[in-house]
Amino acid sequence: MLLYYITDRKSLAGTDAQQRNRLLARIGEAARAGVDYIQLREKDLAARDLERLARDAVRATRENSATAKLLVNGRADVALASRADGVHLPAGELDASEVRALWMRASDSEPMIAVSAHTLAEVRAAEIQGANFAVLAPIYEKIHSDVQGIGIDALRVACAASTPPDNTDSPPQRCFAVLALGGVTLANAEACLAAGAAGVAGIRLFQMGDIVETVRRLRELEHTNLSKTN
Repeated sequence: MLLYYITDRKSLAGTDAQQRNRLLARIGEAARAGVDYIQLREKDLAARDLERLARDAVRATRENSATAKLLVNGRADVALASRADGVHLPAGELDASEVRALWMRASDSEPMIAVSAHTLAEVRAAEIQGANFAVLAPIYEKIHSDVQGIGIDALRVACAASTPPDNTDSPPQRCFAVLALGGVTLANAEACLAAGAAGVAGIRLFQMGDIVETVRRLRELEHTNLSKTN
């Protein structure tokens, strides 16, 4: 199961400087606790300020984990300049294939590219364009929001396994990885995994509370779900 922490420093207490420091501390804690991906999603920052924060976020991630990856939301240029591991692309913007080609011309490293999706068509487009995974949202109605969730059935369809049409005897093959986002909590994460999600993403899920306990409980759900399917 993939765990994806999406940042929001403005939801943290304190002055701008305190929010920044608390966010970097949380990024380090998340990486150390075993989160797989961290998306730096601070869209209000100017490019130069975002780059500075991204450099510090990359450092906080790598000092605390040998495997966690730091992605920058929407800014491949900032991701490259800060030596981040990749970029998270908003739905309907640049194709993952275009970003990958640009990245490879500027760097000798292969980028990790995630894409936001809100429909099955956007999930399939992300797959065709060569993204590493898609984040489908919102699955559930979010707290303090009147945006309706698309529901667990839509997630199940997006995650459905497929059988090659020319060989009906072949076993189902796992589809492109889709993560569930939007109102996901410890209480409903198991339903997302049962629907076929490759993992879960969230802001509050990982930014609030005891991150070590949150990751531990999510990993337990992963083992529970595997036991049920075997």
